[in-house]
Amino acid sequence: MKLKNLSAVLLLAVSSTLAFAQQTTPKLSRAQLDSLFAKPDQLVVVDVRRPDELTKIGGFPVYLSIQAKDLENSLAYIPKDRQVVTVSNHAGRAVKAADLLVSKGFKVAGAVGVQDYEAEGGTLSKIAPPAPKPAQ
Repeated sequence: MKLKNLSAVLLLAVSSTLAFAQQTTPKLSRAQLDSLFAKPDQLVVVDVRRPDELTKIGGFPVYLSIQAKDLENSLAYIPKDRQVVTVSNHAGRAVKAADLLVSKGFKVAGAVGVQDYEAEGGTLSKIAPPAPKPAQ
């Protein structure tokens, strides 16, 4: 009987550990992000999209732009004394980036997709690409 109970306890412990290891950073709604924006001195927004996505889709007025592929090599540029929100188009890359930041000791509030934010009624800042240089 004791061996059966021990097996059940071990199974529960292993299941809990695996579930914890697979947890990912929460995806934030527009309302959740807007409440974080209300305290800008406590927040840093890290946009992990490519420059062409920023100009084509738009983003937030203030952000740190570090492409997802460069994030691990750019950790020194991200303040550790603020909550971090990671950004991508629909939060897929943002969640992965946020999970990496959590594993490196950053305080991550969540991840957000700019297109989801806009679909929920949020306003994005549109970034105009630079005008082509005139031929000389």
